[in-house]
Amino acid sequence: MAKILLMYYSRTGNTEKMARLIADGIYEVEGVELILKPIALVSVNDWVYYDGIIIGAPVYYGTAPWEVKKALDESVSFHGKLKGKLGGAFASSANVGGGNETTCLGVLQAWLIHGMLVMGDHEGDHYGPVSVTAPDERAVKNCKNYGKVFAETTKKLFG
Repeated sequence: MAKILLMYYSRTGNTEKMARLIADGIYEVEGVELILKPIALVSVNDWVYYDGIIIGAPVYYGTAPWEVKKALDESVSFHGKLKGKLGGAFASSANVGGGNETTCLGVLQAWLIHGMLVMGDHEGDHYGPVSVTAPDERAVKNCKNYGKVFAETTKKLFG
């Protein structure tokens, strides 16, 4: 069974709402196990046990907050052990042009350096779901779809 780790950092609750919506999409796919947790409750050393890993973050000054960057920096201790796994990202910001895409790209860059495959979207939010403040109807749709496609792809690769 394919295993997915969905982690997030959320101060206002908007990124957590997005994580739960992505989880809803993942739950639509049979044969996939999901662990959904705040990033602070996940040991970075456990990442190697998952086939797919998604990180969600609010935008702080155009990038992910310290809590997310700290975990990514700590992942250097097992550099190369995530090779071939599937990675994804999502972000929430306070306003349009607030840095959602740069935040997603920062996480995706880390996944690429680890040798991971990254999950984009040719129709919705290209680098991963984004939301401006609380998820609106567009963000809800993109989050659920992203979760479903991420789970289907993880299952196809690792099922």
